[in-house]
Amino acid sequence: MPILFVKWNKWLSQNMFILVLTALLVGFFFNMTDSPLLRKIVVALFAYMTFVTALGTSFKEFTKVLRKPWIPLWVLILVHLVTPLTAYTVGMLFYPNDPDIRLGYLIGASIPIGVTSIIWTSLVKGDLGISFVAVTLDTFVVPVVLPLFFHIAVGQTIDINYGQMVIDLMLMVTVPSIMGMLLHDQTNGKTSGFAESLGGATSKAGLFIVIMINSAVVMPQITWDISIIKTLVVTLLIVSAGFFVGYLGSFAVKERTQGIILTMIFNVGIRNNACGLVIALTYFPPRVAIPMTLSILYQQPLATIISHLYKRLKTA
Repeated sequence: MPILFVKWNKWLSQNMFILVLTALLVGFFFNMTDSPLLRKIVVALFAYMTFVTALGTSFKEFTKVLRKPWIPLWVLILVHLVTPLTAYTVGMLFYPNDPDIRLGYLIGASIPIGVTSIIWTSLVKGDLGISFVAVTLDTFVVPVVLPLFFHIAVGQTIDINYGQMVIDLMLMVTVPSIMGMLLHDQTNGKTSGFAESLGGATSKAGLFIVIMINSAVVMPQITWDISIIKTLVVTLLIVSAGFFVGYLGSFAVKERTQGIILTMIFNVGIRNNACGLVIALTYFPPRVAIPMTLSILYQQPLATIISHLYKRLKTA
């Protein structure tokens, strides 16, 4: 049975595009309304995925990154300064007379790093220590950065429950990460076997459910007419630019290994779109949420394509 799970996990890792696309399509045919229960399910699934990923990582390696946090801090600069400027420029270029859509792109580029960046970093054999530290640091940076950002960019102060956001992110990332890494060290790495078999297979099933839920909640908010084509193209450009900014940012790192490059691509490119969607729908006109909604459709498939291309180039 463990060998079967190892095979399943390996197959799923090699065919993430199929998993992500299937989850999006299944969600498309479901009609779900966002609710506190759904959010709790997503938080629990994220926590489990992060815990399983951390089981294959040493806490000692994590603390080494904490002693030299320059790369994670550079990631945060790219996430909260460079990509918002990129989104603002693209928005002004294509939507000079549509402030709602421009604002939607700006919000999407300023929100926190997505927790699934850790999962993708693990799948491509990137530097999990850097990924864990970047996401964890962002957990504490967000409550300061986002209010300041909205005050400067939007010209108003909005009341967001950042305390709950921090608690959710800590439950999804910080706590399960530390637990998994400590367990890894206490068992002398024996937990890696679980992470590569049953744990890996079930965590990818959890990822399927998370993507399906997001897809099911988001799809009804999109009006599929001719005007959406331009927004689809521009959104693809901006989401792709996020990954590309991560790649370009890796050139500033002294020890620029393949693992560092991939870690930066996924940690800069993948964002917590669910957080952005809540902000957009709660505090701004409905049109502001359109770019965020479309970003959710692009982000995971693009991550899958990048992962697939990396593997193709590595074996070529």
